[in-house]
Amino acid sequence: MLQKGLNPRLPADTLRKDLIDIHPTASSFNIMLDKAKKHSKQSMNDTFDYAKQKWDKPYKVPDFKVGDLVLGSTSNLNIIKGPKKLQDSYVGTFVIVALHGTNAFQV
Repeated sequence: MLQKGLNPRLPADTLRKDLIDIHPTASSFNIMLDKAKKHSKQSMNDTFDYAKQKWDKPYKVPDFKVGDLVLGSTSNLNIIKGPKKLQDSYVGTFVIVALHGTNAFQV
């Protein structure tokens, strides 16, 4: 359960600590369980940070400017007839007219 990010609810979590006298064995188990929860949270955070670094490393933000010449990909373009292996991979050279965010632009 800890590997999937689920935090199990135990009966000891809902009890008020000032009303109930806990057996020493249960107390040591609770301390051990708290350490396990802290360790699992730290491990998950480390894993998330590592995955983000691995994803961000090869990713480069495109630096297009208005007036640049670009090619259009034909991978999702269905207006060209014939076998796909004979089609060109890219179409034209288009001039960028306007930028709409970092990954979208008007040609």
